[in-house]
Amino acid sequence: MPQFRYSARGAGGAPTSGTLAAQDQKDALAQLRRQGVTPLSLEEEGKVKKPSGGLFQSKKDPKPRLKGDDLVIFTRQFATMISAGIPILEALSILSEQTEDPGFRRALERIVEGIRGGGDLSESFGLYPKIFPPIYTNMVKAGEASGKLDEILQRLAEYQESTAAIKREVKSAMMYPAISMFLILGITVFLMLYVVPIFKKLFDSLHADLPAPTKLVLAVSGFLTSQGLWVLAGIILAVVGFIAYRRTPAGHYRVDVMMLRLPVCGPLIKKIALARFSRTFSTLIQSGVPMLGALEIVSSTAGNQVIERAVLHARDAVRQGDPLAKPLGEAPVFPSMVVRMVAIGEKTGALETLLSKIAEFYEQQVSATVKGLTALIEPILISVMGAIVGCVVAAIFLPIFQLPAQIGKKH
Repeated sequence: MPQFRYSARGAGGAPTSGTLAAQDQKDALAQLRRQGVTPLSLEEEGKVKKPSGGLFQSKKDPKPRLKGDDLVIFTRQFATMISAGIPILEALSILSEQTEDPGFRRALERIVEGIRGGGDLSESFGLYPKIFPPIYTNMVKAGEASGKLDEILQRLAEYQESTAAIKREVKSAMMYPAISMFLILGITVFLMLYVVPIFKKLFDSLHADLPAPTKLVLAVSGFLTSQGLWVLAGIILAVVGFIAYRRTPAGHYRVDVMMLRLPVCGPLIKKIALARFSRTFSTLIQSGVPMLGALEIVSSTAGNQVIERAVLHARDAVRQGDPLAKPLGEAPVFPSMVVRMVAIGEKTGALETLLSKIAEFYEQQVSATVKGLTALIEPILISVMGAIVGCVVAAIFLPIFQLPAQIGKKH
């Protein structure tokens, strides 16, 4: 009978490790569950890994272009078919025929070929990381091992829906400010490049003494008119340089640190990252993914380098035998409430439940914060637009109102 080497954490949080005999990984996980411990890692001794299956891929295949909730719908349909007793190969064949995207359809056909050739479902999914991210393949792998693939697929679809809901809410909230800022800049540039120069010619022909606000507006308009291309080139270079800098490891980390410290958006970004961390971690633990593997996946899906490094540090500490709450408490990015609930979850053996509660709390916080910011940003942007246009108009018409007095003095 195969031997499985495991490391786990008991109900009281004490680390434990050893080997056990089991028929397969599913049986090994069931034995650990009956013992009341949380698996950290589980590997079969002496197992030779199967080939990656790269022969099933082809560079000539069209690239998958999934839209919106395509993967969520696929996951829901796949779970329904599996729970109805339809074999995996037949379910995938049916779904590939229903798929409109040619790249996704070809990928599913390749996956069917791989499974028929002896590969696992999770390994075949893993050949297409742009379609099936690591969390997807690892949860499918846990579903294969536990024999509850349909339940885990349903849980995976729920996770994807909750994650997509947060993204949609944030994007829809940022859409109005983005459009408003574009209009403000467009109106300002139009006034400075096309309207103000007309009045400048009028003022020059009258040789009128101009007030300070008008001189300032005319100076800005003249600068943009003569140096506008250089200003535009400078802005483009600055944006390209920022993007290039952010793509470097050090730059990416510093930018993420700066984003967390922003006065208004920083707390929102932190709440989104914590909600994603908690929801992903909870979903993986509930699905039977060992804690070390779950932490590895969570770090790559955190969306922020600060949290990613903190999670990786926590993974290393857990591997060395420390409780998870200890390294999380040492990271400033994790609030004390999160750390304490994780500690309680480790001691009581209900870590996934408490992580789910944390995720719900921060998702509600994100929703409330987004609604508050939306209600606050709208009047601010309207005020900014009115102030800019009002100042330009006032600076232009102020000399016109003063012209009769100046002409009277000359006569």
